[in-house]
Amino acid sequence: MKRFWPQSLMGQLLAAVAIALMFAQGFSSILLYRAQSERREAAVVHAAAFRLLSATRRENPRPNVHRLPRLSEFDGPRSLRIDQSKTSPLAPGEKRDTEAETELRRILAEQDFAAGKIVVTHRRVTQDARARQRLERLESRGRSHSGPLADKLLVAGVQRSDGSWMVARVLVPPGERALVMTLIGQTLFIYLVIVGAMALILRRITRPLAALTNRLERFAETREIDGQLSPEGPDDVRRLIVAHNDMEARIAGLLDEKDVMLGAIGHDLKTPLAALRVRIESVDDDNERAKMATTIEDIVRTLDDILSLARVGRPRDPREPSELSALVASVVEEYEDMDEPVTLGDTSRLVLSLRATWLRRALRNLIGNALRYGSTAHVSLQRDGESAVIRIEDNGPGIAEADIERMQEPFVRGEPSRNSETGGAGLGLALARAIAEQHGGALHLSNRIGAAGNIEGLRAEIRLPLG
Repeated sequence: MKRFWPQSLMGQLLAAVAIALMFAQGFSSILLYRAQSERREAAVVHAAAFRLLSATRRENPRPNVHRLPRLSEFDGPRSLRIDQSKTSPLAPGEKRDTEAETELRRILAEQDFAAGKIVVTHRRVTQDARARQRLERLESRGRSHSGPLADKLLVAGVQRSDGSWMVARVLVPPGERALVMTLIGQTLFIYLVIVGAMALILRRITRPLAALTNRLERFAETREIDGQLSPEGPDDVRRLIVAHNDMEARIAGLLDEKDVMLGAIGHDLKTPLAALRVRIESVDDDNERAKMATTIEDIVRTLDDILSLARVGRPRDPREPSELSALVASVVEEYEDMDEPVTLGDTSRLVLSLRATWLRRALRNLIGNALRYGSTAHVSLQRDGESAVIRIEDNGPGIAEADIERMQEPFVRGEPSRNSETGGAGLGLALARAIAEQHGGALHLSNRIGAAGNIEGLRAEIRLPLG
């Protein structure tokens, strides 16, 4: 059902209105059709009563009786009106219409017509030999019944006091087709008016909402307030756009303040750290001097990671088309030049629009983690459907399945120690994930399971959309 149901607000509302109209119009059409059928049935019974009473009064005229109006619509050919018979007109197997019989008896009683047994049935003209013969005889004389050709016949028989039967045959006009066509035309007109009016109203509502959605997506990506929407549409939608513009301005102001604050923090911290790096050169103990230098480098590296993670959501440099395979190979070469055990596997030539500096940072973080917790790092690049997949594999201890998602949060580390061999502030994976999401992609971590079912290392994948 969801496959065929429209997903947009305008589509769902129009579909709901159309379905509601269909049920309402269908229900009213059924009621109208039944009312039309009952009216036609009552008119046919009255026509039969009129003919029976007319025939009786021609035989026995009586003054001061109520006159019945002429029902010309159901008169039919004159020779179809009354027959005299010694037997009931009901043929074997035919079904009697008890409601019509009750109505016919009531009409005759109002006109002081003493009727004995009454029989009313329906049959097709082709099944009634007398009606068929008389119609054929009329057609052979060049005369025919005016109006639409009827194929149904009401046969009403009244038994008189002497035991004989008066039989009236009335052609039932085919009114169903005209009624159906009228209902179809009425339904189309209602759909055109109501659904058309709803479409115009909904378009006035959904058009600014769609523009607001696009603006939200653009602001989420760029954090820039340029190109804010002008309020339009109904008053509620206009107020929503105004509130959104104000919220954007406040968010952008807070982000600007954060950038200024981070820049000041970075400057204020890096300056004394640089001075401290110079001062430790006066320390005579080489081991102590090396430990102090390493500590300063760890602080600077952590500070850079914190500033980068804070600024990754508002990159200043634009995206540029880059060959991803060349970028990955250049990062691997950096480690090879330092004699690090990093190898480059299969790669595919893929060109993407990306921020090369940021993506290099993410790759260095993942390769650094692989070397820190394992002894080697294997890097490859493959195309998987509509995504480019950069894969970094190590031979370390892996990560517990329950901790994989948590390890991508800032300041969460798998190794509790903070010594020079395993150091770090737990920002590498968080920064790599933020950079992947900045490019519309994602970071996925999974353990490499060996043939024996044991963990053989960690696999980190950066998936970037090719579109």
